[in-house]
Amino acid sequence: FNVKGFDLSYNFYEKSCPQVEDIVRNGLQPIFLTDPTSAPALLRLMFHDCQVQGCDASILVDPGNGNEATEMASSKNLGIRKREIVSMVKSMVEAQCPQQVSCADILILAAREAVAVTGGPRIKVPLGRRDSSHAPSHRLPDALLPPATAGVSEMLNIFTNKGMNLEESVAVLGAHTLGITHCSNLQNRLYSRNNDELRGMEPGFAAFLRLTCQKGPLTSNLSFVLNDPTPFSFDNEYYVNAMRGRGVLKIDAEMVSNPKTAHVMKHFSMNEADFFRAFYSAFVKLSRYGVLTGKQGVIRKNCNQLS
Repeated sequence: FNVKGFDLSYNFYEKSCPQVEDIVRNGLQPIFLTDPTSAPALLRLMFHDCQVQGCDASILVDPGNGNEATEMASSKNLGIRKREIVSMVKSMVEAQCPQQVSCADILILAAREAVAVTGGPRIKVPLGRRDSSHAPSHRLPDALLPPATAGVSEMLNIFTNKGMNLEESVAVLGAHTLGITHCSNLQNRLYSRNNDELRGMEPGFAAFLRLTCQKGPLTSNLSFVLNDPTPFSFDNEYYVNAMRGRGVLKIDAEMVSNPKTAHVMKHFSMNEADFFRAFYSAFVKLSRYGVLTGKQGVIRKNCNQLS
């Protein structure tokens, strides 16, 4: 487990930018009100940033002169949106506290607000991350982000390596309670010759998914399905749905039948408060993963440029 992350603190900006959390919250409020899809997008952005080389805002970097393709060129980052929101909030923070607050911290605070504004727990996060001074190539997310075909043991492995226990690992996937899944991630599951893929799925739900996500390359990037019936509310519907045989992704369905995770899935489907508690601690652990602190990394002035 990466101990470096423990250089973060809960009062890191007390002297240099005490109002940073208010600036982020106030900057995001009108966006959340006018665009409900922005909250799920910001939470997903954090997940994809932190799993590749740690929470260092490397996912925000645009390809520059002569740079090879950056993280966003990875097919695993299909559907990653709203990176410009972080840049916009960063410019508001820069106006008050020039060159003090990292893009990495702003991204974590934005994801934290996304959870709170949609009805989830209000998470206190330690701050003091620094930004990466180089952008990894698209090959890194290709290798590190789990594929849509990932099974339970692969997922548990990814999150236990970030210091999470079993409950936290199952809770972190509850982030799927927000937003959508692209049909391209379901092609294999819906149309593989191996009928095992749909075992345990409610037949009516399987038919609905096939109707929404038709076979073939053309529809796959544009069409999508909701992850659960309340895609803009952070609640335990993800687990309720999965227990009814309506898990959208392979992992959602497998966790219900896997003896390791089944009891946790069932518990979270019946007890939202316990899911929130476990998600809270999982979020903090993920936000600390692989961070740059102290003299490492840089404070970028523009989130999408390295210089």
